[in-house]
Amino acid sequence: MADNIENSKYKLNKKERMHVAWRSQFLQASWNFERMQNIGWAYAMIPALKKLYTSKEDRAQALKRHLEFFNTHPYLSSPILGVTLTLEEEKAAGRDIDNAAIQGVKIGMMGPLAGVGDPIFWATIRPVLGAFAASLALGGNWLGPIIFFLVWNILRMGFIWYTQELGYVQGGNITQNLSGGLMQKLTQGASVLGMFIMGILVPRWTTMNFPLVLSEVELDPANVINFGELADRFNNGEVSGDVLRDFAENVRSGLSTSPVEVTTLQNTLDQLLPGIAPLLLTLGCVWLLRKKVSPITIIFGLFAIGILGFVVGIFGQ
Repeated sequence: MADNIENSKYKLNKKERMHVAWRSQFLQASWNFERMQNIGWAYAMIPALKKLYTSKEDRAQALKRHLEFFNTHPYLSSPILGVTLTLEEEKAAGRDIDNAAIQGVKIGMMGPLAGVGDPIFWATIRPVLGAFAASLALGGNWLGPIIFFLVWNILRMGFIWYTQELGYVQGGNITQNLSGGLMQKLTQGASVLGMFIMGILVPRWTTMNFPLVLSEVELDPANVINFGELADRFNNGEVSGDVLRDFAENVRSGLSTSPVEVTTLQNTLDQLLPGIAPLLLTLGCVWLLRKKVSPITIIFGLFAIGILGFVVGIFGQ
């Protein structure tokens, strides 16, 4: 039996496995409500089935068993594909593996992996990468969308190929690795990293200004730049460069340009913790979402608060 499995006739080479990985990227191209991703799955398996089974009847039977129900995260289908390729090799070589066993492995893996893909890809990698690229685009950098397109697809395609090979090499042992908490740790780590990066981007994306005046204090004339003296020196024909240099020296030494020191709410918040207002606003929105408040309600509420605050002078542009 081992000799049969080692026979190249029943062993998929790297090129054939790459064809499977490439086709798997169209997993949802023919999604349907009855069997979900089964057509895309069968389409991905065709290069392997053609290699492993020579007769028309065997190929038809193999294709038929892969048209059963299948549904998982499109990128996390790759390790399942790898394991299935190993099982198909063994079945084609004559090992006693029935259709129910192959389908059972697929069903047993697709459920847990479906729950892992969303927090890693949709809730972490894609939003973080998109936020970074969007910040570049908002700054006028045309590389923003190009970076997003290239990095996202390199990560996606690299993950699909690597995890398919991992499933292919590990075979049935991969289910033990997954049940050992590996995917849970990976999901938790990705979520923490994503929240950390999104927290850094909050002050950059959310601009808040509070021009509300809290206090006005008259300064000692000795601590204020004497613009009258500078004007007289300029009018008396003194070199303008010398006047400007003295003005810059006065500013550098800490003299104020205004006789009144105005303290606004924004100054106070910046001294307390720069960016605290956008952070509190973001956390407030998250808290409302967890309380099942509709996002539309939150958006219109922010509009109303912003307009009211601008009218009464709390918020500024």
